[in-house]
Amino acid sequence: MQPLPVPCPAHLTPDTTGTNAFHDAYRTAMAHNAVFIAIETDARQQWTVKADTLTARSDHTVTDAVNDAIRAAILRLVDDHEADFGAYTGPVYFMMHGVRSDERARELAAALHAALYGDLEPLARAVPPAP
Repeated sequence: MQPLPVPCPAHLTPDTTGTNAFHDAYRTAMAHNAVFIAIETDARQQWTVKADTLTARSDHTVTDAVNDAIRAAILRLVDDHEADFGAYTGPVYFMMHGVRSDERARELAAALHAALYGDLEPLARAVPPAP
């Protein structure tokens, strides 16, 4: 598997539905010292977005401000019923279940990946701040 660009565009976000696909993508992220990002679907045809910073270089840091912005965005998605209750909001591992479409899952994954590399703009576009 090829390493993902940083940040990973939505259309390149790996679909890791299935055990081997997940492990392959996770190992690839580890081998390239990159933040892991992926989506997968379940039997209900709903999508999950997953990200993990443990696969990144040891000097990769996510600031408190970025973590706060990601947490707030995920909680807005839960409040708006775009993600299921019980989402993981970091600071190391992030997961959103119950995303309704492949396209939206990819958009959220790309925005989350960019945020985990310090660019909050895509996240603000994908999940606008509450008024």
